[in-house]
Amino acid sequence: MNLREKISKKKAGIGILGLGYVGLPLACEFARAGFKVIGIDIDRKRIKRIKMGRHYIEDVGRREVVRLIRKGFLKPTSDFRALKGLDVVIICVPTPLRKTKDPDISYVVSAAKKIAKYLKNNQLIILESTTYPGTTREVILPILKDTKKKFYLAFSPERIDPGNRKYTLRNTPKIVAGITKECTRMAKALYKEIVDEVVCVSSTEAAEMIKLLENTFRSVNIGLVNEIALMCHRLGIDVWEVIEAAKTKPFGFMPFYPGPGLGGHCLPVDPHYLSWKLKTLDFYARFIELAGEINSKMPEFLVQRIEDALNKKKKALKGSRVLILGVAYKKNVSDTRESPALDVIRILQKKGVKVNYHDPHVPKLRLDRKVLRSKESPLLEKQDCVVIVTDHTAFNYPEIVKKAKLIIDSRNATKGIKNRKIVKL
Repeated sequence: MNLREKISKKKAGIGILGLGYVGLPLACEFARAGFKVIGIDIDRKRIKRIKMGRHYIEDVGRREVVRLIRKGFLKPTSDFRALKGLDVVIICVPTPLRKTKDPDISYVVSAAKKIAKYLKNNQLIILESTTYPGTTREVILPILKDTKKKFYLAFSPERIDPGNRKYTLRNTPKIVAGITKECTRMAKALYKEIVDEVVCVSSTEAAEMIKLLENTFRSVNIGLVNEIALMCHRLGIDVWEVIEAAKTKPFGFMPFYPGPGLGGHCLPVDPHYLSWKLKTLDFYARFIELAGEINSKMPEFLVQRIEDALNKKKKALKGSRVLILGVAYKKNVSDTRESPALDVIRILQKKGVKVNYHDPHVPKLRLDRKVLRSKESPLLEKQDCVVIVTDHTAFNYPEIVKKAKLIIDSRNATKGIKNRKIVKL
C-alpha cells in the first residue's frame, strides 16, 4: 500500500513535533479524523499535563484530548524514537526571535535532524512553523537529503487564531506547497482529510511568504492605526469615534483598532523574519521597521496616559495602586506570549507603582523571574487606577466603571458607557 492509499484509508501513522498552540490542535484534528497520531514534545511536563487533561490550550477541549488518548488515536510522548515507522511527520516547533531580532530556527534544525535520524523511504515531511522564505528548501532539504532516502517535503503555514470560534482549523483554507509537484500533491491529499479547502501554490518559498504577508499586513495596519491614535490624542479627537464612522464606508476601508501594543506568537515576530531576509539581499523593509517601532512604543504611551490621568486627580504615579485588567495578549485566551501587558507592568513597577493584575484566564504570571498571581476578587474601590489592557468578555464593565475611581481603557471595552472616570487610549 503506497502512502497516498494509506492516507485515504486513514492507515498512515502521523507524527506531530511540538504540542503547543499549533501542534496540539493539529494532532487532535488528525486523531478525530481517525488517524493514529503520535505527538512529540521535548517538554516532559507538558506531555504529562496533556495526558492528564490539564493542558493550557483553550481551543482543544481537555476531555476531548483525554478521550482521544484513551481511544488510542493520540499518543503524547517525549521519546523521539516514536518517529520510527511513521508515514508523515509535521514540524510545529517554535521559531522565536533572538535579542538582535534575527530569526532563531534552531528548533526547526533540531527537529529536522531528529527526523533524518529515523527517516524511512517515501515518508512525507511537512514544516508548519513560521519562518523566512527559503527555509524549507535551503535548511531542511539538505539535512534530509544526506540520508540518501526518498521522501516528500512540503511547507504549509499554520493559520490558527487562538480563541476564534468562527474560523477553526477545519474551515480555514490550508496553503500547501512542496519541493516538487508530487510533494505538493501528497501534502494536499493529507490535509484534505481534515480541512474543507486546500490551496496549492507554486513553491515552498511562496507558501512561506504568504504567511509573512498575512501577519505583516496586520502589523503594518495596526501600526498605522496606533499612530492615528497618537495623532488624535494630540488633536483632542476620539480615535474610536473616527474608526467607527470610517468603517461605515462599504468599500476601500478595513477597520483596524489601536491598543497597548502587539502580542502573541505571530504579529510581534513574523514581520521581522521578512525584514531580516530582505536585509540579506540589501533591501530595507521600511514599512515593517516603522510599524514595529510604533507598536513597540504603545506600552509607554499607555503608561503616560495613566500618569497624566492620575496627575489630573492630583495623585502622583509613584506609590499609586494600579490594577491591570487582563494580561493575555488578546481577549478570551490564556496566552501571554509577547503580551503588551507585561511591558506595561514592568514600566509601572520601575516607576514605583504598586501593581496588581486580574485575569480570569491567567491565574499566575511569571515576570522577570518573579511569579505574580491574579487578584481573583480585586477591591476596585481601593485602586487609584484600573487599566483595561485585555478586553476579556468575562469582565463586567458596567460594574468596573461603577466601583473604580479611575479607568484607563486601552481597548474601547467601555464603549457605550458614559462616565467622566473613563479615559480612553
